[in-house]
Amino acid sequence: MNEVEKILAELKNQNYSPIYYLCGEEPYFIDIISNYIEQNVLSDDEKAFNQQVVYGKDITIDTLIHYAREYPMMAQRRVIIVKEAQELSRTIGQLLPYVEKPSPSTILVLCYKYGKIDGKTKLAKELKKYTTLESKKLYESDTIKWINSFLKENGYSINQVACQLLVSFLGTDLSRIANELNKLKIILKPGTEITPTHIEENIGISKDFNVFELQNALGRKDLTKAMQIIKYFNENQKDNPMPMITENLYRYFKSLFIFSSLTGRTDAELAREMGVNPYFLRDYKQAATLYPLKKISYCMEVIKQADLKSKGVESGSISYYDILKEMVILVISG
Repeated sequence: MNEVEKILAELKNQNYSPIYYLCGEEPYFIDIISNYIEQNVLSDDEKAFNQQVVYGKDITIDTLIHYAREYPMMAQRRVIIVKEAQELSRTIGQLLPYVEKPSPSTILVLCYKYGKIDGKTKLAKELKKYTTLESKKLYESDTIKWINSFLKENGYSINQVACQLLVSFLGTDLSRIANELNKLKIILKPGTEITPTHIEENIGISKDFNVFELQNALGRKDLTKAMQIIKYFNENQKDNPMPMITENLYRYFKSLFIFSSLTGRTDAELAREMGVNPYFLRDYKQAATLYPLKKISYCMEVIKQADLKSKGVESGSISYYDILKEMVILVISG
């Protein structure tokens, strides 16, 4: 994220690079930079003749180089933005002659999402001479930090439970999270601390019946609460897909396994190793008293089997609810 801020600062200072190579598994940061260039480098009048936004599946390398070599009209520079540049992966090597000697009056932006050009190639090595960004997928703990930072920059805050609720439901997909937070910004006054109630009323995630509360119920071995939650899930299957449930629960027990395996560590060290918010370590401490390491491993296997059954592997005609019910009972009492 620091690299993103550095690139944006250089752009705002009009310190432009002839080539921007934006790659990686997290598309949000790629979009942030490419959108800034698209909206701000040229004036509206200049864009008409000097800015082209193309897509990898619709253009050839030869045509792209032709566009990049053209001279600007009534402007100092041209901007060529290639979205979904990964669609050019089979022929991208042909861009090498241009990268070795780019046009000084063109800004070429390559948005290469969900991967990167083979680092061993000459093209990848040449691209390193210019502005590059490898946008890596964030861990859950990094996503939580990003949410807090994003809201702080916009004059809001969020309590820890509401933040975890968002991440448990939306995962680490920053584009989805940013979209929901922007909705809240429209509704809530600046200075508001976002709570689980705000999340429930405006985003549609139940503050009482969600996967975060399910993992807490399992962590306490609270069968009654866990059964109430999966009953709600069964009545709202579209908003609570099985992969989201099993992925979060597996991650929870994996973090619990790490917690129980480490001794003599500070809370900060534990949170970092587990990839969780330190605020929730107390819940893991309680769960660790109820789940020895052997039991945690068993729970992880139960969750894996539930995930496989939901995908039709050796499951026969077992229902969504029965898969969850069996999983919950085995985790708590198995």
